[in-house]
Amino acid sequence: MESTGGPYLNTAAVTSPVGIARLLQMTFGCATFSLVAHQGGFSAAYGTFCMFVWTFCFAITVFIITCEFTHLHSCLTISWGNFTAAFAMLATLMSVTAAVIYPLYFVQLGCYPIGCEVRDFRIAASVFAGLLFVAYATEVFLTRAKPGQVTSYMATISGLLKIVQAFVACIIFGALVNDSQYGRYVATQWCVAVYSFCFVVTVVVVAFSVTGKTALLWFPFERSVVIYTFGAVLLYVSAAVIWPVFCFDSKYGSPQRPGVCAKGKCPWDSQLVIAIFTYVNLLLYVVDLAYSQRIRFISHL
Repeated sequence: MESTGGPYLNTAAVTSPVGIARLLQMTFGCATFSLVAHQGGFSAAYGTFCMFVWTFCFAITVFIITCEFTHLHSCLTISWGNFTAAFAMLATLMSVTAAVIYPLYFVQLGCYPIGCEVRDFRIAASVFAGLLFVAYATEVFLTRAKPGQVTSYMATISGLLKIVQAFVACIIFGALVNDSQYGRYVATQWCVAVYSFCFVVTVVVVAFSVTGKTALLWFPFERSVVIYTFGAVLLYVSAAVIWPVFCFDSKYGSPQRPGVCAKGKCPWDSQLVIAIFTYVNLLLYVVDLAYSQRIRFISHL
């Protein structure tokens, strides 16, 4: 009898360099959250965030491996290439954040008061968290668009930058809600509007690319994205000027950190974080605009 299973399974999904990277992601992710859940432990919002990152990334990675190995992704009404590229970039950012946060808040050199066993489990979890980040970064490196290669939009530098821009915006939003006092002036409220508008539009661009629905739009999606990116640069320039003036100029705010501010509950700290990541996102949008002049959108890969 002839084998009926061979043609239906894609062995390259687990034997190719990208497939091996995904298997390592699954292994390292499972090891990380297992070590934390078994003995390492976590608490507060920081620990919950780390556990969410590791379990979420593990679940999606298993889904991707399963779909590619069984060819089930061909039955999905999404652009698979855009989806996997976008997730790999998002997982890289999330995993590196968790790999920094967990040891920063939960790992210590001494055994007191948590005990040596718990300490060792936390150190091991931190090591696997770092390896998890490396595995996702490797996938991004392997699947990124090469010069002259026809590939999905989210695998290009411009597409990957969209994920980073949205992630940086989430950091800004986190600082905004942490008692940043942005409501004191109309000018700082304008900055919040800039962050929100650019975040929403960036997410919409990613969503249309991942779903593969760009061809169904009544306007030229490629040109619209370039125009939006140019507009986002101008908006972020305004925020990069306005926010520091109204937060750190002595007329409106404080040039230096007030001495009476408690650690972790100081509006000045949140304002500084927002200022820094405003400039980070401005740079990302400028680079995005430069790269967007040299690519062509492929929505069906």
